[in-house]
Amino acid sequence: MRMMLAIVLCRLLRFVGKLVGKGSSLPGQYALKLCPDVLRRVKLPERIIAVTGSNGKTSTVEMIAAILRAQGLDVVYNAEGSNQVEGVATLILCHCTLRGRMRGDVLLLESDERYARVSFRHFHPTHFVITNLYRDQLSRNGHPEWVYDAILPAIHPDTTLVLNADDPLVSCFARDHDPERVKWFGLDECSVSTREHRGVYHDGARCPVCKGPMAYSCYHYAHIGHYRCPACGHARPAADFAVTALDLKEGRLTINGEADISLAFRSIYNVYNILAAWSVCVLSGADRSVMAGVISNYILKNGRMVTFTLGRRRGTLLTSKHENSIAYDTNLAYIAAAGEPCTVLVIVDAISRKYFTGETSWLWDIDFDRLNAPHIGKILLCGRYCGDLALRFSYTGVPAEKTEVLETVREAADLLLSEEDDGELYVVTCFSDRDKLLNLPEIRKEGRA
Repeated sequence: MRMMLAIVLCRLLRFVGKLVGKGSSLPGQYALKLCPDVLRRVKLPERIIAVTGSNGKTSTVEMIAAILRAQGLDVVYNAEGSNQVEGVATLILCHCTLRGRMRGDVLLLESDERYARVSFRHFHPTHFVITNLYRDQLSRNGHPEWVYDAILPAIHPDTTLVLNADDPLVSCFARDHDPERVKWFGLDECSVSTREHRGVYHDGARCPVCKGPMAYSCYHYAHIGHYRCPACGHARPAADFAVTALDLKEGRLTINGEADISLAFRSIYNVYNILAAWSVCVLSGADRSVMAGVISNYILKNGRMVTFTLGRRRGTLLTSKHENSIAYDTNLAYIAAAGEPCTVLVIVDAISRKYFTGETSWLWDIDFDRLNAPHIGKILLCGRYCGDLALRFSYTGVPAEKTEVLETVREAADLLLSEEDDGELYVVTCFSDRDKLLNLPEIRKEGRA
């Protein structure tokens, strides 16, 4: 009876929440108060796929859902991104009958890395994808090894792990796990690989197992690459699912030498997200030709890249995650590689949509020197934290005369509209600040990826 009441309460609160435009966590929160073990009591689908990590969760989940739906499966997933236990409870209970049987063929969950151990206390995924572990939201997550320790209790012996072979910390999740239940994805050495590390810091410099110096044969970006510890032997495993050819400029990649895929968003991040989704969908029995077609034509709903026009300027907004320097570095590398004359607008107006912090030390981890390139003209620094940005840029090699500081997004837009230059515009910001630009009346959105 308590389970049934929790389901009714959750569905009722969710209905009311949709009417008033509230989030999807509150119904699950009250349902869990009424019946704390309700997620143990309900009957879930046989296939439960979870995705966690510092970056790429939402994009990977979206692609998995699109692929499995193309296969004719009924996929239930947290499309609204509410990825802590309360949101998971809302999703599950709102898709349950009153007798506690969940509708759908597949339950697909984006899981917050800090709270995965709570979300999976009463049930466990059949497949658990772990994308990467980076420095991310220092005031909330601390160090990547702290996040690793937070995820570890969520891993069940019966779960098949789908792990990023190129991340030396993520690969540690396979230790003490049944090798038959571990599958790996990664990139072969390819056009994006370098022999030298590029970045302000190097979190892969030390082995996560023995803390000895780590040796790399190549880097794909940051600490992601082909590694081996000479002291203890901790090394990159062979990938079951590998990108065997990659051309970001042309927007093409090949998986395991047989599947060719076109890239709507030509970012190394997107390559890894595609590979993670591909891996778990193959393990779920999806047809490879269907998968390749879906991914090649799929436009991400979360809009990591949005094209727009502002006056006579054609613009591209690249969404970077505030408090995550690697997210910024990959987008700055994208701009640097474009090679065309352009202006860059960096907006840091609100650090987070979910909590307030004025902590901006993460700006010092971003490799802003990537913008010190001949084809990049003016660089506008904008938002509440424009002073912090200006101070950070004063320690780069970017000439001071190239930068201009503006306090509001409106001021930056007015300046751009007043200029005769109609060159390309790149905007780098976070979800918390993205719509402050895109909702301006002079902006006309064209597309997203």
